[in-house]
Amino acid sequence: MKPSTKRVAVQMLNKVPEVTIFFWIIKICATTVGETAADFLAENLNLGLTGTTLIMSGLLAVALFFQFRARRYVPSFYWLTVVLISVVGTLITDNLVDNFGVSLRVTTTLFAIALAVTFSVWYSSERTLSIHTIHTSKREAFYWSAILFTFALGTAAGDLVAESLNLGYWKSALMFGGMIALIGLAYRYLKLNAVFAFWAAYILTRPLGASIGDFMSQPRSAGGLALGTTGTSAVMLSIILGLVIYLGVTRVDATPEEVEATLIAREDEAKAREERADARRLLDEAAIATQRASELHGGPGA
Repeated sequence: MKPSTKRVAVQMLNKVPEVTIFFWIIKICATTVGETAADFLAENLNLGLTGTTLIMSGLLAVALFFQFRARRYVPSFYWLTVVLISVVGTLITDNLVDNFGVSLRVTTTLFAIALAVTFSVWYSSERTLSIHTIHTSKREAFYWSAILFTFALGTAAGDLVAESLNLGYWKSALMFGGMIALIGLAYRYLKLNAVFAFWAAYILTRPLGASIGDFMSQPRSAGGLALGTTGTSAVMLSIILGLVIYLGVTRVDATPEEVEATLIAREDEAKAREERADARRLLDEAAIATQRASELHGGPGA
């Protein structure tokens, strides 16, 4: 095996998908589920915030176990972890505000500091915050820590803005969607730093998804679509499931490293098939030569 082939085969490949339109659609759906599923479990099933937090944290731990064991990006593992961490991030903020009486201003400040510290430690250790280089367990730990705090921060900041401005569901969604669009335009045309643009947009998708979730789940008298938390969660989970299956089949969001490893594996497989075919041909030729030699030695003149 060539050195480059061996290196690609044994190392951990990047564990985060390429950022495509599918990435953002699933991310927004996951944030909506984080809002509606948490409410459904806590209120509809009467599990309460504490019970729901314990159950979802346990499920998240299991998902992270399989996610960390994988040596490459696996759509089902990755997006299940995102959905669960969105629920847990929402619940952390809800527990602080509802159970412990911490104000939204304080929780927003705390999670902003926690996220800043995570980024600072991550950068000082790895000298990068890029999601395109999550190919060690250490970097992956930093990545998921940052993801958890972005959900918690997005929940607190989104609720704070919504309560302060009292815009309503769809107006809030338009506002946060517009902010994300501005970040995208600044990245595309004003050369905004790619890492900053990604994480800023990632944080803002949380209040955007929550606003969409509230709009879909709340009664018509409150300006919603009256789908309820059950209906809204079902719709969003169906979209996520369909897209994850599509990505698992097509691999359109595969990382460049995975594409390279796949091509190398296919080349090695083709080479191995050729070598096996050559070996079979040589064996066949040897068998024919042996048979002819046997016939000559065992003929009439023997």
